[in-house]
Amino acid sequence: MIRVDRAIVVEGKYDRIALTRVVDGVIVETGGFGIFSDDKKLETLRTLARQRGLILLTDSDRSGMAIRNYLIGAIGPQYILNAYIPDCYGKEKRKKHPSVEGKLGVEGMSEEVLSQVLGFAARPRERKTDPITNADLFNRGFLGKPDSSARRAEYQKKLGLPAHLSPRKFAEILNFLRSREEFFRETEELL
Repeated sequence: MIRVDRAIVVEGKYDRIALTRVVDGVIVETGGFGIFSDDKKLETLRTLARQRGLILLTDSDRSGMAIRNYLIGAIGPQYILNAYIPDCYGKEKRKKHPSVEGKLGVEGMSEEVLSQVLGFAARPRERKTDPITNADLFNRGFLGKPDSSARRAEYQKKLGLPAHLSPRKFAEILNFLRSREEFFRETEELL
């Protein structure tokens, strides 16, 4: 069991149930898109964020990213750590059909994957003195080129990240995962 001091925010009850097998901590459900109209729940999340901080752990599909982005805007990024599950295709056991995008959600992840993503999100962040810049991303073809989106998606897959990251989030996570030198070395073949 991982002890987590921040409150973990998930989309629904099955996500919460999956997390209770690996986490000792507070887990709060958004009720999916219900969070957009639930002022009481949003205020509860704001209070938790100010007092303890939050870890957002939504599905890696478009809906999960929409909920995540809404919460970041409504609560403030300074209170939030992001945990991302990888894009894994399949169907959850309890469902008759896969999701619209065919991806497994938080509830479909193994305990090992959930432990890894939460451990990553809770890891202390250090400010890099020589970060990967937007110019670096442009020069490697990850920004501003016709095929930039496809290149980012391919590299994100290699890193075990979901495909629906904005270019800004991609750069932020990349700076946490890789040094500038590692990034240049890994992407040399793309030139």
